[in-house]
Amino acid sequence: MAVPEEQRYSGTTFAVQEEDHTLANALRFFLNKNPQVTFCGYSIPHPTEDAVNIRVQTTGEVTASQALVGACEECSKVCRHTRAVFDNALDRHKQQNPTSGR
Repeated sequence: MAVPEEQRYSGTTFAVQEEDHTLANALRFFLNKNPQVTFCGYSIPHPTEDAVNIRVQTTGEVTASQALVGACEECSKVCRHTRAVFDNALDRHKQQNPTSGR
């Protein structure tokens, strides 16, 4: 991810390479939950490009970079929790059904 030198600014567009709607929409969701974020949106420059532009505008209490990092951390936390819940459910299923899947 390219982070511009203007990290101290409340509005920044981040160019994220090798990502698509999956990550961009998740980050948009978490950014929009942040009360210090006044605007967040993303665009795909072209359907054949493997890149996303994420625009973040904040109240100025935090920088756009800080808001994006926070959204990434929240997204990662949710993914870890989802993985743990799934793994636990799979383990329970395997214990209750030792012959399934063979």
